[in-house]
Amino acid sequence: MLTTVFYTLMALCAFAANSLLCRMALQSGDIDPLSFTAIRLVSGALTLFLLMQWQVKSVKSMTVVDRGNNLSALSLFVYALCFSIAYVNLNTGTGALILFSAVQLTMIGHSIINKEPLRKLQWGALIVAFAGFVYLMLPSATVPSLLPAVLMAVSGVAWGIYSIRGKTCEAPLQATAYNFLRSLMLVPILILLVTMQWHAVSPTGIWLAIASGSLASGVGYSIWYLVLPKLKSSQAGVVQLIVPVLATFAGVVFLNELLTMRLVIASALILGAVMVFLLAKRPVRT
Repeated sequence: MLTTVFYTLMALCAFAANSLLCRMALQSGDIDPLSFTAIRLVSGALTLFLLMQWQVKSVKSMTVVDRGNNLSALSLFVYALCFSIAYVNLNTGTGALILFSAVQLTMIGHSIINKEPLRKLQWGALIVAFAGFVYLMLPSATVPSLLPAVLMAVSGVAWGIYSIRGKTCEAPLQATAYNFLRSLMLVPILILLVTMQWHAVSPTGIWLAIASGSLASGVGYSIWYLVLPKLKSSQAGVVQLIVPVLATFAGVVFLNELLTMRLVIASALILGAVMVFLLAKRPVRT
């Protein structure tokens, strides 16, 4: 039990670190978002592929059963690209809140479209979560810029689609490793778009992107998939709500970002409502 809790916390810290590392690199101007995305995907693919090979060799009876697919790889690419571009202007905590809200709402929306019966409490929780998101985006001095916020929401939707498509895969680590590799087919486009800007990429920016791809993404996803079978579906959804909180405090500590009352209230409304929704998720008697 303690081992499961420890690995879960490690995975959640890795997810939060993705937001922190990206914001840290882009805020300082050490790298542009397209270069960050390219390096993150390449380093993540290499790390995941090496971990997958180690897994296959360590379990002699294991074979590669899932080589991913192009649609999932495209979702992964859109998630990573919009994530990086959005973090040029969004604070760490705000970006993480929008991202994970969009992920959860996408997965909830998928359940509704597939006519999964919902309880009245769940419908109420959805209304509260939406109200929290509207409150976060209402015009004020602290409201996030609209375009970056929309891009981060698109990133969350893309990751939600990726997660939905991965629910039925037999070997999630293998699928993710191959999807990262498949996403590299689109990386040359990013390289061509930033050819004239490579001189502005500093070693610090490169190392931050590698850390995001190899450690926060590659190792982080590996640990998550290790612990995921030991968690109930509702538990897995609820614990991920800790990530925006971790990212917010990381931004305050490491980047001196302000913790606004609007962000605190919006976080409480959105994350609390989604938690209620997930905990109330059980079959409705008909």
